[in-house]
Amino acid sequence: MAILITEKTRVIVQGITGRIGAFHAADMIKYGTNVVGGVTPGKGGETHLDRSLFNTVREAVAATGAEASLVFVPPPFAADAIMEAADAGIKTAVCVTDGIPSQDMMRLKRFLRRYPLERKMRLIGPNCAGIISPGRGFMGIMPPHIYMAGRVGIVGRSGTLGYEAAAQMKLLGIGVSTSVGIGGDPINGSSFKDILELFEADPETDAIMMIGEIGGPQEAEAAAYVRDHMKKPVVAYIAGLSAPKGRKMGHAGAIISAFGESAQEKVEILEAAGITVAPNPSAMGETMARVLARREAA
Repeated sequence: MAILITEKTRVIVQGITGRIGAFHAADMIKYGTNVVGGVTPGKGGETHLDRSLFNTVREAVAATGAEASLVFVPPPFAADAIMEAADAGIKTAVCVTDGIPSQDMMRLKRFLRRYPLERKMRLIGPNCAGIISPGRGFMGIMPPHIYMAGRVGIVGRSGTLGYEAAAQMKLLGIGVSTSVGIGGDPINGSSFKDILELFEADPETDAIMMIGEIGGPQEAEAAAYVRDHMKKPVVAYIAGLSAPKGRKMGHAGAIISAFGESAQEKVEILEAAGITVAPNPSAMGETMARVLARREAA
């Protein structure tokens, strides 16, 4: 059934008339994603990419029945745009925007807690590549042609390494059920554990590729969840084995500040939880292939 997005998911794009938003929205439409409209304040009533435009997310939801939103809004206004989506009843929001201030994200996280569980919006990102269910639809900026439909889920902080994992597995004949980029910021909407829960419950996902990096406790939390609650095999890769302590590397969240946040420490934690760890990025696909072969032989 894939997770988070299928061919039936009704998607709007906040910021669809901007240069970047329009480019990726057109790519989504071409792929077959069910894009039902866009939101740009002041342009309600117009059309763009043959889709209706609305001034607010609430208007878009009322007119189209939208249930998911892709947010292409500049950093100073992105948190407000996400809160608007949550308030309008959107179930899943994907925010690609990089550079949202941490204080804005803290305010946003507190805002999302006000809703009861059955009405709470799931946020993917920010600073992420998005989500894709190959052959069904995607919300984000990934190149969809590198993904082959299959039964392996991908979840990662790095969009680029997610692309690499999908491409390696495709060459080996291994397809993807859904790929989710949770983003590289220190404060994000969904954690590894949140997405692993969805994959564990998904009958069309047989195994999961988890791609982490230095900084933060999320990989350790995910390891504990895998050890205690998951029956499906998990393969992991952790980027940043040579990163010096105290220096930010790439993503805003990629900085080692405490025990358990270096790549080597995370590898040890993951392996202790029974997770197979790829030794380098070029081995992600072949490591997954070995794990799947063992699973079939068992």
